[in-house]
Amino acid sequence: MHVAKITSRPAKGKAYHSYLVRTSFREDGKVKHRTLANITHLPPPVIELVTQALKGETFLAPSEAIEIVRSLPHGHVAAVVGTLNKLGLPALLASRKSPERQRALAMIVQRVLFADSKLALARAVAEETATSTLGAMLGVTDSTEDEFYEAMDWILPRQDRIEDKLAGRHLEDGAVVLYDLTSTYFEGRTCPLAQFGYPRDKKKGKLQVEFGLLTTKEGCPVAVEVFEGSRDDPTTVASQVEKLRNRFGLKRVVLVGDRGMLTEARIREDLRPAEGLSWVTALRAPAIQGLVERGDLQLSLFDETDLGEITSTEYPGERLMVCKNPLLGDERARKRKALLQVAERVLEKIARATRRKKNPLRGEKEIAFRAGRDMARSKMSKHFTHEITDTSFTWERDEDSIARESALDGIYVIRTDVPEDELSTEETVETYKSLSRVERAFRCMKTVDLLVRPIRHRLEDRVRAHIFLCMLAFHVDWHMRRALAPILFEDHEKEEGRKRRASPVAKAKRSKAAEEKAKTKRTEDDEPVHSFRTLLQDLATVTRNRIRIQGRTDAEFELQTNPTAGQQHAFDLLGVRQAIM
Repeated sequence: MHVAKITSRPAKGKAYHSYLVRTSFREDGKVKHRTLANITHLPPPVIELVTQALKGETFLAPSEAIEIVRSLPHGHVAAVVGTLNKLGLPALLASRKSPERQRALAMIVQRVLFADSKLALARAVAEETATSTLGAMLGVTDSTEDEFYEAMDWILPRQDRIEDKLAGRHLEDGAVVLYDLTSTYFEGRTCPLAQFGYPRDKKKGKLQVEFGLLTTKEGCPVAVEVFEGSRDDPTTVASQVEKLRNRFGLKRVVLVGDRGMLTEARIREDLRPAEGLSWVTALRAPAIQGLVERGDLQLSLFDETDLGEITSTEYPGERLMVCKNPLLGDERARKRKALLQVAERVLEKIARATRRKKNPLRGEKEIAFRAGRDMARSKMSKHFTHEITDTSFTWERDEDSIARESALDGIYVIRTDVPEDELSTEETVETYKSLSRVERAFRCMKTVDLLVRPIRHRLEDRVRAHIFLCMLAFHVDWHMRRALAPILFEDHEKEEGRKRRASPVAKAKRSKAAEEKAKTKRTEDDEPVHSFRTLLQDLATVTRNRIRIQGRTDAEFELQTNPTAGQQHAFDLLGVRQAIM
């Protein structure tokens, strides 16, 4: 028997097809056909199935023919490893492939995907307990926890060479370099780097370490340095100057740091003596008040504009850009009002303690100590006057002091020694405000993304290697976010957003494209907009499956799920040629 396809075409009409199950036989020396059934009404796949069955093909149900032995998330690993290879990071770590290099790369990928301990990483890449294809892709499936620690010891001596190559790629003479310092808390008390200091993480009673990050003007990290937790910010500047001038070999560079970093002392002792090194920073509030008192800064300047450039004999050879941001002014006024109210409650509590009948607060020294201790928390003692005796405490607001500070709300002054023909007034303001990109890098490294904290390593070199690996992971993360910006909640047309601002002092505006993405939650290609984390989760649904033909233990093969249109778009944006790596 067989299936015959009969085509009929009426004159000048549409062709019609009929499918008939027929049997053939020979009669009187001629081949004849007998129609057994008309299956034209069946769906095309069923017709095809009947056709093949009559030809002798054997068919089994999928559940009876094959089985899925293992299924591992793969797409997110392919995206990160593909980006890592595209950036040439393996060659930066070492020119030749080695077990240590592959394990270091695995730790970098781990930080981007699922920051965890070395023990958890060893289990996640092992063949029997794998949670993704990371171990197989990098060839580290047999790596132990101790071997990953040894890879940390292997990479640290290479840090300078790796940073030098990163600087060679991303920095050139005349480049703007951003520098800032942060701290992160430490678990344990045996590491020499871990010391008490200013707790930026608000973890009182915890030891901490500090690390400074050098980035390009766009925020791409190129170098990191770890310091003991009690280090003052300005004292870290000298080593960065040496790094830029000697190690990176930059003959001309502009260093940007905040007002607490590039202080007057650091400018005088570290920056000015360095030939070819310029800087951009800002003045502290007392210095701004001094400009007003000397008449160098007239507040009437802001009647018609929010940005102007002045000079002062106090800062010879420097340019001063004065800016006024009304939104910043409103925020400072709100915060001052709240802190004054807190301070008044503290002062009134002390006054009541001197008037209570039972066990009153007595003694001029004791009252003064209590007032100084309690007022230090609000930082508002400068705005109050008080009178202390052995038996009383009275206070009142210093309205003149409050008025003087209020007059400067929203005003900040940027200082630089870069000539105007190299950096205009507007460009100088934009350059200083770009420090926010380093702060974003710290948020990315310390919180939900790379989780540099808390640090549990005990050895000083392990702490340094841990933070260096986190910096390399952020380097990959930064490039990925930039490439994927069109499908993330990121502004992928920032230049258009900057043009929409009336002044560089004004609040940053998003581009119309970014606003549309935020409003509709859809991209221009009508795909869902993701955060970086949710996109990685989506890519993880591209799995690599190990398939086995039932009854044949020697017949296994791998089959990968096809990416959706949105997932393929992500791979295309990253420049990863295929999801299969």
